[in-house]
Amino acid sequence: MTTNVMIVGVGGQGSLLASKLLGQVLLNKGYQVKVSEVHGMSQRGGSVVTYVRFGDKVYSPIIDKGEADCIISFETLEAARYMENLKSGGTVIVNEQEIDPMPVITGAASYPEKLLDKMREAGAKVDAIDALSLALKAGSAKSANIVLMGRFSTYYKDIAEQDWLDALAQCVKPQFLEMNKKAFALGRNG
Repeated sequence: MTTNVMIVGVGGQGSLLASKLLGQVLLNKGYQVKVSEVHGMSQRGGSVVTYVRFGDKVYSPIIDKGEADCIISFETLEAARYMENLKSGGTVIVNEQEIDPMPVITGAASYPEKLLDKMREAGAKVDAIDALSLALKAGSAKSANIVLMGRFSTYYKDIAEQDWLDALAQCVKPQFLEMNKKAFALGRNG
């Protein structure tokens, strides 16, 4: 059986580190892992998507429409944008932060309202978290990605917290490790 996870966000939010962390913890636990990164206009705040597939045998890194078991979203609109990829009854872990896309900034459109409610109405299990506030509590807004990974970790009981922390130590520079451990704990326990 293969598990499919999409990590979505806006350029600069740390989705690539989050996918690296997830891939590392899964490799450490002996899973076969395929990761595919799709960069949009990441340098300019555009959409960034990473596919992570894991299991005993994984043949392709791509997740098609209706196949994602979980979407981890660093921003609310990005979660809504990729809802068609979520399988029926799948889970969306979403940072409640809203980042205005260019059409909203220029006044050509307005930010869509009640997106979390719409996702729930579409049948998704929505786990909304204020990752930005927790990241600030950990010491930096940049650790919101690790807060979200902490929350995601609660869905996989066969991977111990220490396994996640070991993988975090493999993925993060030593000078940022303690802050990221704190961010992970806040997401996991918050």
